[in-house]
Amino acid sequence: MLLEDGRRFDGDLVGASDLALGEVVFNTCMTGYQEVLTDPSYTGQLVTMTYPLIGNYGVNSEDCESPVPQVAGFIVREASRLHSNWRAEGGLDAYLKQHGITGIADLDTRALTRHIRSQGAMRGAIALVDTAEEQVLEQVLAHPLMEGLELACGVSTEQPYSVPAVGEERFHVLAYDFGVKAHSPKLLAERGCRVTVIPANTPVEEILDDPPDGMFVSNGPGDPAAVEQAEAAILGLAKADVPVFGICLGHQLICRAYGASTFKLPFGHHGGNHPVKNLDNQKVEITSQNHGFAVSGGEGDQIPGAPDLRLTHLNLYDLTVEGVEHREYPVLSVQYHPEAAPGPHDSRYLFDRFLELMEERRGSSA
Repeated sequence: MLLEDGRRFDGDLVGASDLALGEVVFNTCMTGYQEVLTDPSYTGQLVTMTYPLIGNYGVNSEDCESPVPQVAGFIVREASRLHSNWRAEGGLDAYLKQHGITGIADLDTRALTRHIRSQGAMRGAIALVDTAEEQVLEQVLAHPLMEGLELACGVSTEQPYSVPAVGEERFHVLAYDFGVKAHSPKLLAERGCRVTVIPANTPVEEILDDPPDGMFVSNGPGDPAAVEQAEAAILGLAKADVPVFGICLGHQLICRAYGASTFKLPFGHHGGNHPVKNLDNQKVEITSQNHGFAVSGGEGDQIPGAPDLRLTHLNLYDLTVEGVEHREYPVLSVQYHPEAAPGPHDSRYLFDRFLELMEERRGSSA
């Protein structure tokens, strides 16, 4: 593989053999590679797994966060030649080939990760060794930067679909799909919510004409500054006292709707071991994260440009904004992934908090 600064890493082909172009990032999860592969937030990225052995428990049809892999390419230290697990339905190499995903193994992923940490995430390519290096570099440099890219509409559902409540239906939640992972609607459904997943280009009038009990604003890929569809719906529903809950890209969109700004992180947060401090109860959560942009923070609980929002969660690695709540309306959001697919379950209480807000609204309007 070749990075845009000319750094080259040689390895062995895994999966398909097509040229793969994208932004090179690294993920620190020890397990959950199938959830990583199928996470729409990784659209346009070549994902490096820092754990040295990937593929040992195979793949199955239950652990997908979307129907097909979304990564632009996959980079591992060692791709297991054998897989062993009672749930396995196939191997990693065959899975990548089936879906046309090019991967590379047997390279020094530790050196690659250290290079990205020091130089920042950058564009790169996975190419066959007989392809001229100059030609590959030319294509890498011509590939668009992640800044300014609107990728969410490309991974959003084209038609609305519903996830029925498990057991008695308590609430109806709209999920604004900017690249939603399957686990988020599932966790809401397990809590008695019928979830209607709607396309990213759904007209705001359609949402506001028939307000749900709550709105979930999903994760997704690309630059939040390039996504403008959700702002009017977020503001309109919140003003109507409809609870709004956002994660990842959804968190960034909520913050931007209230006047905050976002910026590109040097190498992003990708993995299942990020410590986040809940400023309301002073507890530290270990969280699952996948994002390359963040909300600009300020002093105390202030969010610059968004005085109606207060800081609720703080990243203990780099002190970036990890969560906010509206000071008046039932709006909350977090930068990380409380659905934990993959990752620790420390933050799943946030789904319960969302239901509490819907319950409070129902009680106040009764």
